[in-house]
Amino acid sequence: MILPILGLLAGLILGYLCPVLIPFAYAKLFSVALLAALDAVFGGLRAVAADTFDQAVFISGFFTNALMAAFLVYIGDRLGIDLYYVALLAFGFRIFKNMAVLRRHILKKKEKNSTPQ
Repeated sequence: MILPILGLLAGLILGYLCPVLIPFAYAKLFSVALLAALDAVFGGLRAVAADTFDQAVFISGFFTNALMAAFLVYIGDRLGIDLYYVALLAFGFRIFKNMAVLRRHILKKKEKNSTPQ
């Protein structure tokens, strides 16, 4: 459990010390890909809570979601259609849904542990 936390802290420190500027032209692609990756992370946390986590599914979903989202935004830009907003809504909805499931799971687990027998 300590290794992921150390990795997260190292990433945050590295990101703070070495800021990367993303060109405006790629900002939409990057933001949607980042949101898709966050969706995969929260989906993975939900799977861990439900004891159905599969590492191969998580890794493939992480990269596939990010690449597909960036590709759809790119195609939308080329066609003059703002698919950017559709992707933001879809991934945002899924992230909030996964967070709600995680919250319920944690509250049920806490309630079960605090109930005297």
